[in-house]
Amino acid sequence: MIIATPRPLLRALVLAGSLLLAWPAHAQLFGDDQARQAILDLRQRFDQAVTAQNRLVDENTQMRRSLLDLQQQIQSLRDDLARSRGQEEQLQQQIAELQKRQTSALDGLEQRLQKLEKTQPSNAEGTSAPGAADGGAEKQDYDAALAVFRKGDYAGAQTGFANFVKRYPSSALAPAALFWLGNAQYATRNYKEAITNFRSLLAAAPNHAKAPEAMLSIANCQVELKDVAGARTTLNGLIKTYPQSEAAQAGRERLSKLK
Repeated sequence: MIIATPRPLLRALVLAGSLLLAWPAHAQLFGDDQARQAILDLRQRFDQAVTAQNRLVDENTQMRRSLLDLQQQIQSLRDDLARSRGQEEQLQQQIAELQKRQTSALDGLEQRLQKLEKTQPSNAEGTSAPGAADGGAEKQDYDAALAVFRKGDYAGAQTGFANFVKRYPSSALAPAALFWLGNAQYATRNYKEAITNFRSLLAAAPNHAKAPEAMLSIANCQVELKDVAGARTTLNGLIKTYPQSEAAQAGRERLSKLK
């Protein structure tokens, strides 16, 4: 005998069966979506990691280049410093040699002038006896500037003798003041100005007792200015114009050493 199943119960069983049949498909679909998302997340993280790594590599490369540039700059500075030290040493040697030549020239000048003073009258500076108050003031100013020169204060002597020449242009002491002014300028390496003042002395008083020394001093300035040809011409002129002077003898020795 067949027992009939109630319709409501049959519908429930069919629905349940349908749900059971459909469940694996939904479950599989849900799992694929999660896996796919996980793969996408992994790819994104991997791409980010690769990007970060590439950035670090670039930064590292740039840093290496910067360090290399810095090392090159440091080496360049070291080379410059070494060259500067070498140039400084060379400059110091040149200054020492220059000071030696100047000291020798001034010492020789002093010795020749001492000999000259022994053979010349007491007014060997080319002076006439001071007259009134002005003459006394001239002599005082001249002696004061000369005392500064003899102390080795050549810059101060320049000021003193320059002021004297400006204040007393017609003084009998003016040629001697020009002579000492030129020597003070020679000592401070103002060679062109010194030459100008020595030549002013020669133009104003060619027979002055210090005229031969002025010509020798011009030649010394020209040597320092690397004007060897000019120095030769001046020394030859000195020997020709003042052949018996102490300065001419020194000029002959100097001429023989010029190259």
